[in-house]
Amino acid sequence: MKNLLLILFFLCAPAISQAQESRVIPGDEQTSEYFPILKGKQIAVFSNHTGMLGNKHVLDILLENKFNVTAIFSPEHGFRGDADAGEHVASSVDSKTGVPILSLYDGKEKKPSAASMAKFDILIVDIQDVGLRYYTYYATMCRLMDVCAEYHKKVLILDRPNPNGHYVDGPILDMKYKSGVGWLPIPTVHGMTLGELALMVNGEKWLPESRKCDITVIKCKNYTHQTLYRLPIAPSPNLPNMKAVYLYPSTCYFEATPVSLGRGTSLPFQIYGHPDMTGYSYSFTPKSMPGAKTPPQMDKLCHGVDLSKLSDEEIYAKGIDLSYIINAYRNLNIGDKFFYNSFEKLVGRDYVRRMIEEGKSANEIKAMWKSDVEKFKKQRRPYLLYKE
Repeated sequence: MKNLLLILFFLCAPAISQAQESRVIPGDEQTSEYFPILKGKQIAVFSNHTGMLGNKHVLDILLENKFNVTAIFSPEHGFRGDADAGEHVASSVDSKTGVPILSLYDGKEKKPSAASMAKFDILIVDIQDVGLRYYTYYATMCRLMDVCAEYHKKVLILDRPNPNGHYVDGPILDMKYKSGVGWLPIPTVHGMTLGELALMVNGEKWLPESRKCDITVIKCKNYTHQTLYRLPIAPSPNLPNMKAVYLYPSTCYFEATPVSLGRGTSLPFQIYGHPDMTGYSYSFTPKSMPGAKTPPQMDKLCHGVDLSKLSDEEIYAKGIDLSYIINAYRNLNIGDKFFYNSFEKLVGRDYVRRMIEEGKSANEIKAMWKSDVEKFKKQRRPYLLYKE
């Protein structure tokens, strides 16, 4: 029996070893790579609840190792990740550590003050992005890069995989629609990590006045752009699972319409509906809840479509699927009242609304941005840190 167990152990050992070797190791786990860089420095951290190194937050790891962390910058949803989308988040103090939190989403501190910038020598970025042009974490990083360049501060990016990093899709943003939900001339799904994107921002001179930020990226190990990385922690309150993360490139457009995309339910970004939509057996009622205090169509019975039963493979194989928004537009039949002014900010171009109103199909619209995708793939190539 003992011999049999030994044989089984040695047969399984290579497989176990291989599994450990192939596990994606984010930048923050590689402390031997970046601890020497931090020695003797005053440190600011741009992070939130996703900045975990195993079961500890990167902030706690730094403090345990006697590093001098003097400030935390918090993004949309706050440092603990529980605020509503777009909600003002006040600056405060982290109750666990006593480190000051300087909110970048309170309506005042979007650009850190000179007093804030005087608090540190180096900024650490450790936050989980989802690879979408309208997801605000990368835009916050870019604004921090700009002010760090202005004040001659170093930026250290502890890179993390992109869960939508296996493809590029959508039109390149027309910069006349630049906003908090579209900060760079990139496609809707850019397929890059924050580290790669930061290098591209420098290389393409996208910061104001062509400023250049002093950046060091600690790369992920065992990651390529074909790695389907499953997030260990929900990145924000309304992206609770991988289904929502994969559907987000297609369903976020409902934010700029009267149609509910499931905020205030257990299936945000995985369903859509409206009280006046007809012909559907599926229905839901959005309610006030943490992370969705006043969701669209709150307390109203909405009729529509449940996408949560689709397999992950079906969703990410399609990429951006405009058929959902086209379906809702045709069903409601309210013409241009269907689109809010923010629609172009989300989609990035003016032709998408026009083509939907003209009755074009999802595939016809998608064909319009094919050249944008190919152009961007070539443009980004010099900045990729991981194999395509």
